[in-house]
Amino acid sequence: MKTVALYVRVSTQEQNHDLQRNELISFVNARGWNLFKIYSDVGSGAKNNRQALNELLQDARNKKFEVVMTWKLDRLFRSLKHFVNTLNQFQDLNIEFVSLKDGFDATNPSGRLLMHLLASFAEFEASIIRERVISGLKAAKVRGVQLGTPRKIDHSQVQSLIHQGLTTSSIAHRLKISEPSVSRIRKIFAKKGVQT
Repeated sequence: MKTVALYVRVSTQEQNHDLQRNELISFVNARGWNLFKIYSDVGSGAKNNRQALNELLQDARNKKFEVVMTWKLDRLFRSLKHFVNTLNQFQDLNIEFVSLKDGFDATNPSGRLLMHLLASFAEFEASIIRERVISGLKAAKVRGVQLGTPRKIDHSQVQSLIHQGLTTSSIAHRLKISEPSVSRIRKIFAKKGVQT
C-alpha cells in the first residue's frame, strides 16, 4: 500500500482548498493508499518560495511518502522548467507523481513513459543550450574577445608608451588591452598630475 502526500494551492485568502482536497482524498481512498499529509499553500503559483511546497520537497528527500499528488499541474508548478526539474527530483527519489485533473499518473506504465519523455526533452534542451554557449565562446575568441578574468594592466607600461608618443589605439594594440582601458589610465595619470 502506497503512502501519498497531497499538495493543494489557492491564489487568494478568499478561496479555499475544499474542492481540491475533497477530490484528491476521494481518489486516494479509491486507490486504497495511505494519506501521509496535505500540504496547503495560499498565493501565486509564480512565487519561488512557497512554505508548504518547500516542506513537501524536504519530506520527499526524507522519504516520508512514495507518491505526490496534486489537483492540477498549475497548482504545484510555476513553469514547464519547474515541472520538469521537480519531476526529475521525484524520479531520483523514486517518488511517483499524479495530477488528478490533467490525467497525469506516473504510478502506471504510460505515465512513467511520459515522465521519461519529458526528462529526455529537458536533457535535449540543456545540451542544445550547452552547444550554443560553446559555439558563442568560440566565435568570440575568433573575433579577439578576451574571455575569462581580465588580466591586470601594468600602468607603468602604459605610461612608458604614452611618453614614447604612441596613440591610445597603438598602445591598446601593443599591450593587447582595450582602448577604453588606455584612456582610463591616461585620465588617472592626469588626475594625479603625472606628465604623459
